[in-house]
Amino acid sequence: MSEDQKKQLESQLWNIANTLRGKMGADEFRDYILGFIFYKYLSEKMHLYANELLTEEDIKEFSAIDETSADGKEMLDAIEEESVANLGYFLYPSELFHTLAQKGAKQSDNFILEDLGKVLKHIENSTQGSDSEEDFEALFEEIDLDSSKLGKTVNARNELIAKVFTHLDAIDFKLGDADSDVLGDAYEYLIGQFASGAGKKAGEFYTPQQVSTILAKIVTVGKTSLKDVYDPTCGSGSLLLRVAKEVDEVSGYYGQEMNPTTYNLARMNMILHDVHYSRFDLRNEDTLENPAPQHADLRFEAIVANPPFSAKWSASTIHESDERFSDYGKLAPKTKADFAFVQHMIHHLDDNGTMACVLPHGVLFRGAAEGVIRKYLIAERNYLDAVIGLPTNIFFGTGIPTCILVLKKQRSSDDVLFIDASQHFEKVGNQNQLRPEDISKIVDTYTNRETIDKFSYLAPLSEIEENDYNLNIPRYVDTFEEEEPVDLDAVSEELKALESEMAATNATIASFCQELNINAPF
Repeated sequence: MSEDQKKQLESQLWNIANTLRGKMGADEFRDYILGFIFYKYLSEKMHLYANELLTEEDIKEFSAIDETSADGKEMLDAIEEESVANLGYFLYPSELFHTLAQKGAKQSDNFILEDLGKVLKHIENSTQGSDSEEDFEALFEEIDLDSSKLGKTVNARNELIAKVFTHLDAIDFKLGDADSDVLGDAYEYLIGQFASGAGKKAGEFYTPQQVSTILAKIVTVGKTSLKDVYDPTCGSGSLLLRVAKEVDEVSGYYGQEMNPTTYNLARMNMILHDVHYSRFDLRNEDTLENPAPQHADLRFEAIVANPPFSAKWSASTIHESDERFSDYGKLAPKTKADFAFVQHMIHHLDDNGTMACVLPHGVLFRGAAEGVIRKYLIAERNYLDAVIGLPTNIFFGTGIPTCILVLKKQRSSDDVLFIDASQHFEKVGNQNQLRPEDISKIVDTYTNRETIDKFSYLAPLSEIEENDYNLNIPRYVDTFEEEEPVDLDAVSEELKALESEMAATNATIASFCQELNINAPF
């Protein structure tokens, strides 16, 4: 698919999404339209897979199977067994998206709301007792087909949903093209569009793509494959999927997300990007207070994260004996959990791994407990590999300055790379954005670990110690631009010329005033 065709698809999907815009807020109609796109994906995936199974049968087309006949039921039972084992779920021919869309488009007998509710529930129920059950459980719970925001009456709600289905049914997602990730790219586009209109809430589920790209490239430097990748605040899962674009293969995706709605979105995003249910393990719980027990003993080769900035947490004394925090001597403050997330990630980082996370600038210089934790990371462990300052106003919903911390457990160097990219961006609307050349410069500088005038500096640990482990970037990267010297003689001559011009102008005004027989204004 060409770039123009891809943009056309994204535009089509966004226009369909806007069919719901007038009825509800951005975060609400997001859940409906992304859920419906996901249902269409599952349906077409099921249809293609079933047809592959039927190549040796008398009936070659899945939708042509008679669900009421004995032979049809037997055939569907066999397909269901294979489908649940390999795809993770099952749909009957009558439950396919295209079937419901066609019914909704009819002039009469076109009520599909009840059928749709049953289909979405059946998708979840079809996984019960199988390995994929947890990955599909309550996946569509945010789609409330009885919501008055879809319409005041049942018929109004049905008419709106049928309209959306008709438009979606006309779009070819090209799932049969093995080399195409058209739908995955379009889904990512929609998530980004919703984030741009969601304000502060956007930070709960989306990291701007240019920042995700930097994190992904950094944790994959020198690697063509990853054993696993982990995001403890995974949002919609986009950051995990971005890492996969930088290598040939990722064997396992792991994450945790506290918000149930966003957690559902992350699971959909994984499946829709053709990540098999056996290759991802996402959990719905508070990472700091209730870390997933399934992940407790795991150590990950790559860790990426964009934790909520300066979030509150309990900082309970019970955490003092938690092996994630116990070595540091201090817990992160109750009102600023930034370093608690860092400690959690380091605990789960493999010896040969790299972690990169986005944090507010305060973590670089705040004292008290955070200063103690920062000193331990650098002086006792030598884990800190790089500090990268980003431009302000590149995250949705906040304009605060942010940075990327890069940490490794096995470092042979006794220095830390500081990069100041705060002035390298372009302004797009109300947001600042990193350009491709800005991203390349950051990643190349990190990879080469080089000092570049007014951009980067390789600071020895001794210098950081002299600065009392304060990591404020201007202490290490001097971006001061000297102003050109002022020619005072030239300025004096300019002032004299202006004074002469003003005197001539005043004389002209005085002459006019005399002719008019009025007092001059000076």
